Amino acid sequence: MSAAGAVVVSALVLYLSFFGFGLTLPPLGPAFNPVTGAWTMAADAASPSSETLHLPGVVQPVRVVLEANGTSHIVAQTDHDLFLAMGYIHARYRLFQMDLLRRQGAGRLSEVFGKAAIDSDTFELQLGLLRTAQAEWAKLPPSDPSRAALQAYADGVNDRIDEAEREHQLPAMFTLSNYKPARWTPIDSLLVKGDMTQTLNFTDTPLVMALLEKSLGPDLTSEWFPVLPPNQQSPYEPGPYAPSSGVAGIPPLTSPGSFDAVVTSAEADAATALYQRLESLPAGLIAHGGASNNWAVAGSKTANGGALLAGDPHLHLTLPAIWYQVSLDSPAYHVSGVSIPGTPVVLIGHNQHIAWSLTDAQNQQTFFYDEQEDSAHPGMYLWNGTWRKYTFANYDIPVAGGATQHLTVKYSVHGPVINERGLTTSVWWSGNIPSQDLGVLLKVDQAADFQDFRNALKGWYSPTHNFVYADDRGNIGLISAGYYPQVAKGVPWLPMPGTGEYDITGTIPYDQIPQVYNPPTGVVWSANQRQVANDYPYYIGTASNFFDPGFRANEIARTLNEPNKKFTAIDMMALQTDTRDYLAGEMVPMLLQALNGEQLSATEQAARDSLAAWDDHMDVTSAAASVWWVFWQEYLSATFDPWWKSHNVKVDRGELADALTQDLDTWTLRDATNPVFTLVGATQNAGDMMKQAFHTTISLMTTRLGKDPKTWNWGRIHQRTLQNLALISGLDYGPVPERGDAYTPLAAPDFPSTHGPSWRMVIDWGSQSFSGVYPGGQSENPASEWYTDRAQTWLDGHYFPMLDATRASTAMGAVTWTLQS
Repeated sequence: MSAAGAVVVSALVLYLSFFGFGLTLPPLGPAFNPVTGAWTMAADAASPSSETLHLPGVVQPVRVVLEANGTSHIVAQTDHDLFLAMGYIHARYRLFQMDLLRRQGAGRLSEVFGKAAIDSDTFELQLGLLRTAQAEWAKLPPSDPSRAALQAYADGVNDRIDEAEREHQLPAMFTLSNYKPARWTPIDSLLVKGDMTQTLNFTDTPLVMALLEKSLGPDLTSEWFPVLPPNQQSPYEPGPYAPSSGVAGIPPLTSPGSFDAVVTSAEADAATALYQRLESLPAGLIAHGGASNNWAVAGSKTANGGALLAGDPHLHLTLPAIWYQVSLDSPAYHVSGVSIPGTPVVLIGHNQHIAWSLTDAQNQQTFFYDEQEDSAHPGMYLWNGTWRKYTFANYDIPVAGGATQHLTVKYSVHGPVINERGLTTSVWWSGNIPSQDLGVLLKVDQAADFQDFRNALKGWYSPTHNFVYADDRGNIGLISAGYYPQVAKGVPWLPMPGTGEYDITGTIPYDQIPQVYNPPTGVVWSANQRQVANDYPYYIGTASNFFDPGFRANEIARTLNEPNKKFTAIDMMALQTDTRDYLAGEMVPMLLQALNGEQLSATEQAARDSLAAWDDHMDVTSAAASVWWVFWQEYLSATFDPWWKSHNVKVDRGELADALTQDLDTWTLRDATNPVFTLVGATQNAGDMMKQAFHTTISLMTTRLGKDPKTWNWGRIHQRTLQNLALISGLDYGPVPERGDAYTPLAAPDFPSTHGPSWRMVIDWGSQSFSGVYPGGQSENPASEWYTDRAQTWLDGHYFPMLDATRASTAMGAVTWTLQS
């Protein structure tokens, strides 16, 4: 298909179902206009050439080097021009993506996509991303450098919008949707930041826990979904810890496994109504656990004496990609890495002296409150012994093809009211605390040492991240930065009464949040495991959702703590693409032991023998990998499904796979006669259940994959797909057979796997070599060669060098733009 033809088709299907709304097509006449039609989007599909571009906002000429793969290098004589050029470049290649992100956060999708988006818009306005962004902008002092950066960035975006409209090169989606992008504002960048915060840490877990407690009862719920993880974890910060005396009125975490509250029927009904509403929202608005890896190795443990750092945040693998790769050089900034289109910062990367990467840290930042009301006090709620009036905010939601919707949002002291079916439920969410996280990242971009880095992160609120660190002097560190809300009493993993006694009273003091610098081991790591040991004195979440099962972290720790090993950058790359399943390493020997003496068919014996010879690696050609994974799912099902049925549990068991996997891992290794294995009419143990699950596994695989276990390769049942944002398969990359699983360092969960390492970066300070790769490409245009050109390199586990502007300018295929007024 020609580039022009491809872009018309791609733009058409992109409109069909953005965010899964099932939208209808607008009139197609404008798409075929020979001057302004959708085909003009193909203009950026052609290879760019060196040229001079005129932007009215530029003060001094700016040099932009574009590598052959689209990586952008911006060299500016002033910081203002640096951020203006960054806004221009982002908008040049990702304007429609940026527009959708700000519309999502502002509750303005319905204005373009009609009534199918009303639920999303209503929820976003209730949650308050727009309100928070406006407050953040209003609180920025005129002299704050981040205020200037946000404004200059917005000016650059608007320069591109003006240029694209003038030259009829707006992305085709604007033409097909019959609208033009509004002017970009600094608040829009803060909305994009809010979108990412929501995706990573707004969770419905307290609602889920309420439903579980009501159906399973407090005893089973507290045993199966405890506060502290039941299985072996590998905290990077093992203590000893200071007493929890830093927040007034907060008792120490003395009995973390107990449920001292009983969910009433009214509370369960309210939780059910809100849970169902949140679950019906488009995917991505509610966080369901996160996954990422990062680690650092001190110079004392490397082959060349320089520190090493590796990071790979695991996010939704989309086309266009979440990230845009860039390097920035100006009087105050010399930084390289990846940015999020819509924001003027490098989020993960390195500067001249330090490097850093992020993983999602464990910290409950969403709390639900049931407000106490009385018919004698209409429009009021009881708080701290007095009746208070709710406050209100009013919004209009324009709807394409329909009447404007009017929304009134009600607020208590805890936050917005988001449910009034039965009990009135409000939500406290850390993402609604006005913060200057973009300003924090600008300071990180400039940091020269760990003290600068640590001082910058004092201002980081949300989402809570594990910021790993390594510098050019061989030092390493890790800080789990964020706002850690603490309550004086109550059960924060359940909805709590809103009467005042259970309110959040503050946050863990910065000196007492999880953090290390140059530990004696010479290594630091995080992979969403519990960051601290079980005697950490503060509450930071529960094992049910706020902690990962810990298997990736355990495998990373096992590798990095290999005695007498001197690590290289190649070792870091190998660990990022490691396919060893730590859980399999624990469980397969237990399964083989259970099968001793069991009567097996020829097929079952062949499958058992393949497991006995297996090295626990989830490789595409491994049949044992398939047997293991299907077995584990059947083991979970055989153990827990009878309880789900007998107790009429309304929560999908799959949503709780991480927590139940931790339980089953623990019981199989240390509590094989746990009552969970006891079914009606028969007393069983873990071994009995494993045998039952194994027989079921082989029967299922024989039916689905044939009678010969040698052909049951992992790649037959496990593929990877890079999904275009509209979920239209014709614009996806894949599916292709892929190694790894949810528990391997090379994270590849689900079938097909659409989440995983959204950016892999390895920093070698000893050799001054920097490498990175992300799936997809720099352009959002499906007709562009920069749409998927990095995908195969990423799938193969290879990397591109992260060049500076000088080296990039002499690289093959590079072009240079000069931006001037």
